[in-house]
Amino acid sequence: MFSGLPNYCYLLFLSFLLYLTTLCLAGDPYIHYEWTVSYIKASPLGVKQQVIGINGQFPGPILNVTTNWNVVVNVKNDLDEPMLLTWNGIQQRKDSWQDGVSGTNCPIPAGWNWTYEFQVKDQIGSFFYFPSLRFQRASGGYGGITINNRNIIPLPFAAPDGDITLFIGDWFIKSHKELRQDIENGVALGAPDGILFNGLGPYRYDNALVSGGISYLTVNAEPGKTYRLRVHNVGVSTSLNFRIQNHNLLLVETEGSYTVQQNYTSLDIHVGQSYSFLVAMDQNAGSDYYIVASPRFVNSSDSSKSVGVAVLHYSNSQGPASGPLPDPPNESDPYFSMTQAKSIRWNVSASAARPNPQGSFKYGEITVTDVFVLHNRPAELIEGKWHTTLSGISYLAPTTPLNLAQQFNIPGVFKLDFPNKMMNRPAKVDTSVINGTYKAFVEIIFQNNDTTIQNYHLDGYAFFVVGMDYGEWTENSRSTYNKWDGVARCNTQVFPGAWTAILVFLDNPGIWNLRAQNLDSWYLGQETYVNVVNPETPELPVPANTIYCGALAPLQKDQARRVNFSGASSLTKTIKLIFIGFVVSLLGSFMR
Repeated sequence: MFSGLPNYCYLLFLSFLLYLTTLCLAGDPYIHYEWTVSYIKASPLGVKQQVIGINGQFPGPILNVTTNWNVVVNVKNDLDEPMLLTWNGIQQRKDSWQDGVSGTNCPIPAGWNWTYEFQVKDQIGSFFYFPSLRFQRASGGYGGITINNRNIIPLPFAAPDGDITLFIGDWFIKSHKELRQDIENGVALGAPDGILFNGLGPYRYDNALVSGGISYLTVNAEPGKTYRLRVHNVGVSTSLNFRIQNHNLLLVETEGSYTVQQNYTSLDIHVGQSYSFLVAMDQNAGSDYYIVASPRFVNSSDSSKSVGVAVLHYSNSQGPASGPLPDPPNESDPYFSMTQAKSIRWNVSASAARPNPQGSFKYGEITVTDVFVLHNRPAELIEGKWHTTLSGISYLAPTTPLNLAQQFNIPGVFKLDFPNKMMNRPAKVDTSVINGTYKAFVEIIFQNNDTTIQNYHLDGYAFFVVGMDYGEWTENSRSTYNKWDGVARCNTQVFPGAWTAILVFLDNPGIWNLRAQNLDSWYLGQETYVNVVNPETPELPVPANTIYCGALAPLQKDQARRVNFSGASSLTKTIKLIFIGFVVSLLGSFMR
């Protein structure tokens, strides 16, 4: 083969083939999961009930990956109703098709499967996933997402001796179907029946308040070691104060951003939020210690019964935890929680997913190009049905997802007319979407006119929390903004009768959900979407395994073809194998 050519040509050609082979094999790793979402029986609060599990687990498995890995999750829906999983905080760069909310995906029908495939591009940190439709998160279906640093980027703290994920959240004995029916009928959720730790009820710290026979969580630890605790509030609507008896919580990260490292004796964690703490096992082992999550901003007298308690157990502990729980914050002090929230700041000198310091993105020096002041209100009757609103609009989810409607030019599905400020008109139900400009730098102010704390999330981005205060936001409020080290995250709380301001750089093409994280507010319509179009480099094309519904239902292929779908990674692997076989055969020819 190639006879007559000089030997150095053979060598050059071989070197080129080996180089191509190296490139072919050097892509970011893939990790595959097979998940079945189904109802299982559990007794979190001592009463047997139906919960949503994944592969028979409640909570579901932890998705443990590293920056830039590709994740393939084949999800089979064994529930009795459609569902989607959303990946709270995963930015899905240029790929909102994988976001798993009603505006981006058709639901996975009962008995069907769908394969998510996404890259955790340029992200680190602590997040979680959950079912996004029909109030299902109130019955479980959630689990953790841990994105580790690449080896080339050191942690901004000493490597911990262990990594522990804690899911805290309010829990109701009623099913998610019963709860959503109550909400539709204008019946408030009321105080939860309990607070869970990792799907388990409270340790019996008080015989009068906690029934016997309830399984509780024990966190095992070695004395002298330091552990990273990733704590997620996966609940329905209750803010929780998290604390560990006699132990400091050194805050190091929240939702993909390393923070200025500060010690807290307790921290308020609001619905949808995630935090990482370093906790040193530096106390004596005379007894175990309480781990507590107690409700905040709950007006009900029953709130004392709704305290989550787990146990921290040193391996050389001499006895069980006992005595009173560590004190919660003073509930009559409205400023404690807000002051604490303002103290959480970005570690501008630390590197995260990339080698450059987080603070190299100087958000405070960028000119704001658009401003949205979003007002909420308590639930109200609109056309005879209960709704919640943002700026007087209750979002109506169309039968054809926004993404598909835009891709296939289906008219009349949504309007790009969401207002920049509250309009002087009656509240209405509509599919109104924010018309975002690619690479615009947008200021969003959430004005909470409700009597309860609200929490908001934006898919596709990390935004900078730059200010919050009680009262009505005005343009003069900008003088109080933190323009240097406001933390970048994807969830923020807005206190009742107060405002919170965020800044976000719209550099990620797609249609992205902006929503209330409190399930009652979200379910009744307190959400919208931000449409961001890059005319030069659009987002990724429609996935080959897309489920079609609404106006595009005739395009739907049979289920058998999608059951066999295993993601582009399999095709990529096949191409690699063919290429390697070709190289090997060429090498064999040269060797003859």
